[in-house]
Amino acid sequence: MKKVFGFILAFAVFSTMAFAQDPGIVTSDKPGWHKIGEVKADFKKENESIVVMGADQFKSIKLKVTDAPINIDKVIVYYESGATQELAVANQLQAGGETKSFDLKNASEDLKKVAFTYKTLPNYRGEKAHVELYGLK
Repeated sequence: MKKVFGFILAFAVFSTMAFAQDPGIVTSDKPGWHKIGEVKADFKKENESIVVMGADQFKSIKLKVTDAPINIDKVIVYYESGATQELAVANQLQAGGETKSFDLKNASEDLKKVAFTYKTLPNYRGEKAHVELYGLK
C-alpha cells in the first residue's frame, strides 16, 4: 500500500512540475519582436525558465515585466547545440518596465530555453511579477 501511495504522490508532483510552465512556441519567421513565452515569478523560487520551441532563432532577446516589480540578476540562454550564454542584467524593473535588448552570440542557432535568476521585490499587496520573454528576428 505504501508503494502505491508513494507512486501516486510522485506522479502528482512530477505532473505539476511538468505543466507549471507552458513552452514558448514561435510560429513566425517575420522580422521584428516576437513574444516567446511568459512566466509568473513567485516568492518561493528565485529562478524561472522558458522552454522555446518552433521558429526559435533570434538575434536579440529582452524581458518585460507587468503586475509587480522584480530585480532580475542574470539571464542564461541555452542553445540546442549545448552552448550557453550568460547575460548580466542586474536590473530592478518596475511593473511595466523592460530590460535592454541583449544580442545573442549564436543567432544562427536554435534556442532551447532561457532561464533567469531574480528576487521578487516586496510590495504591499503581495503581487507576483509577470515576466514576458521577447525575441528579435
